[in-house]
Amino acid sequence: MKKIVTGAALAVLFSAGSALAQAPLKIGVIAGFSGVYGDLTSGQYEAAQMAADEVGGKVLGRPIEILQADHQNKADVGVTIVRKWYDTDGVSMVTGIDTSSVGLAVRKIAQEKGKIDLNVGSATADLTGPACSETGASWIYDTYALAQVTGSALVKAGNDSWYFITADYAFGHALERDVTAVVTKAGGKVVGGIKHPISSQDFSSYLLQAQASKAKIIGLANAGADTINTIKQAGEFGITKAGQKLAGLLIFSSDVQALGLNAAQGLVLTESFYWDLNDQTREWTAKFRKRKDKVPNMTTAGVYSATLHYLKAVQAAGTDEPKAVMAKMREMPVNDVMTKNGKLREDGRLMRDMYLFQVKAPSESKSKDDIYKLLATVPAEQAFRPLKDGGCPLIKN
Repeated sequence: MKKIVTGAALAVLFSAGSALAQAPLKIGVIAGFSGVYGDLTSGQYEAAQMAADEVGGKVLGRPIEILQADHQNKADVGVTIVRKWYDTDGVSMVTGIDTSSVGLAVRKIAQEKGKIDLNVGSATADLTGPACSETGASWIYDTYALAQVTGSALVKAGNDSWYFITADYAFGHALERDVTAVVTKAGGKVVGGIKHPISSQDFSSYLLQAQASKAKIIGLANAGADTINTIKQAGEFGITKAGQKLAGLLIFSSDVQALGLNAAQGLVLTESFYWDLNDQTREWTAKFRKRKDKVPNMTTAGVYSATLHYLKAVQAAGTDEPKAVMAKMREMPVNDVMTKNGKLREDGRLMRDMYLFQVKAPSESKSKDDIYKLLATVPAEQAFRPLKDGGCPLIKN
């Protein structure tokens, strides 16, 4: 018996299809917008919105909607938010993320739901190692690259004894591990280390132990306000004046500005973006500052980059189905303000050049935002871990 579809039924079907086509494509930006990383994550939402506006505010006829949430640097809070976004709110992709413990927890939820997570701020290299995912990526830096670029440069300069002051969670542990490997491979040695809780205020006891170690380098395997406070208090103790050097293993331009050039001058660090690198970065920064009046750091530019490439891939794939989109993201080169001919690898690592900078002395700076001089551009193949060495279960050796 033939089923007769009436005009009214066709109208209902057409209406439903039209509504589905117009349903917003939702992207969630989640980060530690308060607390120890609040300053460096500020601006990520605006950066994602810039990417959406750049493609006209729509993709496949669907308006783009950007959601924002603060995970407070707590894995359980992050998981609760992202689970609701995926299950209830119809979010197709999350980015930003930050804080490695949150990043690893969110990765599990994204894998469970078969959804996309484009991790910008979580530094642990495990995201492209044991915790790699078909629908996940690590976008701008990781502990391996930070160790390889900054650590190698310092050891080659004769700084062959290290003591670590390390944030006591996944990020700090991974960064200390990866820098230790670089130091020892180059013939240096680690003479000791101590761990501190995230969001510490008083680093005096840690610094006194580092000073007593007589290590040439005190490696700071922490970030954000923890790094700023460590460096400030090291200055108060006269540690660098006495001959020891500080290695900020994850330093952001916003950290340097918070410290000021008097305190930060001479620091050698690794970044993936600097606002004053070239004409394109300066032009993009001017546009960003019309939305958020601050100098963007590499996480800001990273959220823009990840969001823009995702939206281009959705358009190219003709769908927001996660695996189809990720296939397009791997197929298409990444070209934007911070990345030139980047390649998204099978393990989720975005292969892009990294930069070794040194913080300028006050006498070298022409303005309050003029803070870095470029020491070296490090090709992706030298900066990031080889695909075969990561332990990603997706890679068949």
